[in-house]
Amino acid sequence: HVQLVESGGGLVQPGGSLRLFCAASGFTFSSAVMIWYRQAPGKEREHVAAITITSGGQSTNYADSVKGRFTISRDNAKNTVYLQMNSLKPEDTAVYYCKAVPFDVSGTTYWGQGTQVTVSS
Repeated sequence: HVQLVESGGGLVQPGGSLRLFCAASGFTFSSAVMIWYRQAPGKEREHVAAITITSGGQSTNYADSVKGRFTISRDNAKNTVYLQMNSLKPEDTAVYYCKAVPFDVSGTTYWGQGTQVTVSS
């Protein structure tokens, strides 16, 4: 049974920081692509950051809107992916979701339930 459980969201002032967590279980985490998305009210869900496993280690990519402010990382021993968010802006307010793309032939992907991040003074 696959589970993705996000946590770490909350209310923060502009310029502040938060660290999101996504704890995974039920699939081979170490070879899965892990992705953070977000969805603001009235907007489509958008990609924020992704971390993949490569022959040389790992690779990350970010949406232009968060480059230099957000950092995605993973701990394969803890089956957890993180999103460190610094210099937060009001426009970062959204529900943040974790998505897993396991390395298998089924092509099945999995989503967490989301965690709310609100940036406001």
